[in-house]
Amino acid sequence: MTSWRVVIVTRILPVALSFHAALREAGHEPVGLLTIRDTDGRYGGFDLSGMLDELPPELDIVMPARRAAIAPLLDSLHPDLVVCMGFPWKVPADALAVPRLGWINGHPSLLPHHRGPVPVAWAIRNGEEEFGVTFHRMDAELDTGPILAQRVLPVGDLCEPDEFYGRMGPAVIEVLGEALGNLAAGVEAAVQDGGDYQSFFGDEDAVLDFSRPAVEVHRLVWAWRFTIPRGELHGALAELDGGTVRVLASSLTEVEGTTRVECADGPLWLVETEPAGTAVPTAV
Repeated sequence: MTSWRVVIVTRILPVALSFHAALREAGHEPVGLLTIRDTDGRYGGFDLSGMLDELPPELDIVMPARRAAIAPLLDSLHPDLVVCMGFPWKVPADALAVPRLGWINGHPSLLPHHRGPVPVAWAIRNGEEEFGVTFHRMDAELDTGPILAQRVLPVGDLCEPDEFYGRMGPAVIEVLGEALGNLAAGVEAAVQDGGDYQSFFGDEDAVLDFSRPAVEVHRLVWAWRFTIPRGELHGALAELDGGTVRVLASSLTEVEGTTRVECADGPLWLVETEPAGTAVPTAV
């Protein structure tokens, strides 16, 4: 079996560690990690020192300060392949061209459905019962390249993001293995047909509207746990007892000791809240 020199690209420490192990198990040589600073906490506030200290010491780590630096830094590692997941920058064409086998990216949706930065949040918000994991070849656009491997997964019960992504993790590694096998075997990747793109939630999504059906409000509460704000407001916000709170968890069935609110078609229980420090905007 041919062994490839592989660079891992991510800002998520568990992804870096699990991809490193999976590549080694598949007979390939992880030679470097390309990562960036996470100034807005998009990836869960992982301390950068973890990326530097917890990875195997033989793995070179490079950190571009700007997109233009990706290609020369990557070229210095002489990769055959780049494996990417959890990296917020759009990769320029000169960087995509560095490895002879290209880049492959892991995306937590059933592409071409839910392209974009927060696909799990949109699946939860829309009330979808399934999402998935896709590994695809990267091209000049976001999440549009041909698909190498894909797996359907259940959304399941709504829970904390750490738990949700933790139970998704084994499937990600399995689909990565399938993608690497298909790449090695020369299996032609499937060109994406159609598709949709959703970006981050905005200010118009941040305030809970209890005149809507309870299940719709419930889903929006949980969806905010899987995204980050890109506007002025960080949801899910509600006016409660004369103050503004951020609702972190809700339930469609009664939970003792929690706050009950009335929605358009029935009650919703606010299970966990925190002071928001932001006033809910008044409708004009």
